[in-house]
Amino acid sequence: MFLLLGGVLALPYGLLAVTFAQLLTGSEIPRSLVFALLVIALVIAVVPLLLDGSRALEIAAVRALLGVDLPDPAPGHRGDRDTRLRSALWIATHLTIGALVMVALITAVPMALAFIAQQFGIGADLVSRERFGPLDGRDTGWLTLTGVVLLAGLGYAVAGLGALAGSMAPVLLGPTPAERIAALEAQATRLAERNRLARELHDSVGHALTVATLQAGAAREVLDTDPEFVRRALGAIEESGRTAMDELDHVLGLLRETGGGRTAVAPQRTLADLDRLVTDTRATGLAVHAHRSGDPARVPPAVSREGYRIVQEGLTNAARYGHGPVTLRLDLHPDALDLELVNALGRAGRADPGRGGRGLDGMRERVLLLGGRISVGPDGGLWLIRARLPYEGTR
Repeated sequence: MFLLLGGVLALPYGLLAVTFAQLLTGSEIPRSLVFALLVIALVIAVVPLLLDGSRALEIAAVRALLGVDLPDPAPGHRGDRDTRLRSALWIATHLTIGALVMVALITAVPMALAFIAQQFGIGADLVSRERFGPLDGRDTGWLTLTGVVLLAGLGYAVAGLGALAGSMAPVLLGPTPAERIAALEAQATRLAERNRLARELHDSVGHALTVATLQAGAAREVLDTDPEFVRRALGAIEESGRTAMDELDHVLGLLRETGGGRTAVAPQRTLADLDRLVTDTRATGLAVHAHRSGDPARVPPAVSREGYRIVQEGLTNAARYGHGPVTLRLDLHPDALDLELVNALGRAGRADPGRGGRGLDGMRERVLLLGGRISVGPDGGLWLIRARLPYEGTR
């Protein structure tokens, strides 16, 4: 099919060649005008071979008809001279071979079938009146053998040319170094976005579920003795669930585009929401002593969002694994944000906050993306998180 496609695409070029051959052999039109038209026609015929769109169409045809896995050209990337020349060579070869295969199918296949059919008396009168090189109509056996050889040879030739085209396609149509770099950059961007969404889900929904789980466990313990606490716990669970739904809606909004092409997202949490985060954490029964200096409104939005997520993950780990109160310090400097969370390590039998790794890895990734530094780990009997997020010049 791929070679036949080349033959079909070569038909306009064949008709153009026949037309100019007739014009050059005729005497009605001046030769100078014919040559001028020929030059214009050649330019028009060659230009499509050098277009990026023609290369993209050939890549799609090779992938669909030959089964060769070729990547699409990088969007917005214009091919260089070498790429255009390789593409033009491929297209010209495709059209030439396709035209030869089509001519062979139109001429050789009917002739071979006629040779084979005359062996059975079909069309023998027509064949007997013709001569085919050293053979004539009386050489029925040799004509039949010739027909079979023609069909078999044409089949093998077409299959071989198709295999050759499949092996040469990556060489002449494969991605250039610039396209490979663009594809790697696009892949890195997609992976970074996936990691960012994973961090958002882990930190936001994980925190809400931790609060709800701890509240439910505490309420179960005092269900018969302290109904007022149970009522407050149920309210906190409801609020945590609502917050989790808002956060999940935000992440899903990043993945789903609206009809207008814009992404529907919920507002993201920033350091301005820190008081609410601390209040929700205290509702789990964990004491949090927060100390803050500076105005959060002066922190750039990107740093404010990432700082909030780091504090959220730190408080979540303290609620799940830690023991005793948490001390939270935020120092807002003109050029950086300093964060510190300190809490006692968990009692024996509780999970180690350093195990599991997703939350801590998410913290490190956030700090790394902002060009900051972070230290996380045990310090004596305490679990210590220190981070510095610079933002000079990020406004």
